[in-house]
Amino acid sequence: MNSQPLILASTSIYRSELLSTLQIPFQIASPNVDETPLSGEDAKQTSTRLSQLKAQAVAPNHPDALIIGSDQVALLDGQQLGKPLTHDNAVRQLRAMRGKTVVFYTALTLLNAVDGSMQTDLSETHVSFRQLGDDEIERYLIKEQPYHCAGSAKSEGLGIALISNIMGDDPNALIGLPLISLVTMLKKQGVNVL
Repeated sequence: MNSQPLILASTSIYRSELLSTLQIPFQIASPNVDETPLSGEDAKQTSTRLSQLKAQAVAPNHPDALIIGSDQVALLDGQQLGKPLTHDNAVRQLRAMRGKTVVFYTALTLLNAVDGSMQTDLSETHVSFRQLGDDEIERYLIKEQPYHCAGSAKSEGLGIALISNIMGDDPNALIGLPLISLVTMLKKQGVNVL
């Protein structure tokens, strides 16, 4: 059994809660990276690059650890949707998404800081949104305030009421951390969660 410390390179409470379900000890480190997409970069490339960058950013302070990086980008009609950060931005995002399907790309990276080896995977989740009225959007945002969630909707909370359908390979990926892939990656590093 691998005894390397496990570090989650994220300050997201949602990722921390998901990782806690695996019942293995871990620490949290803030990656402090610029999440702005690069010019010409598509959503898959952005999420993959940022998941790797987040893991690499905390490696110098944890040279003996296994480090988890993850990033999510929402894509609507060819346009990347990030975290809205403000109420007005969230209103714009949800109005644009109503009646449409948004693709959420959630990238996961596991970096072994000892030898520099890195595993990366990308989960794709298709989320169809209901035809929402402006008043429904406003009530949702006041109740949930999902301003730090890509696409302004928390499927694990009241945001589920905005959604008509979800298709993907890991329900946890939409929340922000693809646990099915993570369990496989950890096992390759000698960490068996069972």
